[in-house]
Amino acid sequence: MGWQDYHLHEFRVLDLKTSAMVRIGIPDDDFPEERPCIPGWKVRVTNYFDHLHAMSATYIYDFGDGWEHVVTYEGTEPANPSFSYPRCVSGARACPPEDCGGTHGYVRFLEAIRNSSDPEHKEMLRWIGGSFDPDKFDPKHRSFDDPRKRWKVAFQEPAD
Repeated sequence: MGWQDYHLHEFRVLDLKTSAMVRIGIPDDDFPEERPCIPGWKVRVTNYFDHLHAMSATYIYDFGDGWEHVVTYEGTEPANPSFSYPRCVSGARACPPEDCGGTHGYVRFLEAIRNSSDPEHKEMLRWIGGSFDPDKFDPKHRSFDDPRKRWKVAFQEPAD
């Protein structure tokens, strides 16, 4: 995605054994009873997928901005030794910038960078690093990093 995972986030997935919705992610210490969540470092989301059927989970990122995605497991293919895993096989459009304000903020951001007479045009381009192409996407240029290392960077913990 391009986001750093420093905001609260969770997967919501159906537990096929109990038919209950399970939340897996970063627990919210301020509201533990309101939003009970299994720490993502203690359980794998894939444990809740039935590998015989297509299944979906909802991924919610940054509860303040409210990004919501549907992640669908469509099946497994034999590993190809010439590929590195995990890998991205398809997608569309660029990831919205982190902390742009959710869908409404992203729309406003795009308006500002496209219109040179917009009062926020220069500020938004400076904030994003000079340019942004919302249509740009190439699965060959997607990379996956170690979430433990990303966690340490996001929460400014010392490296091992």
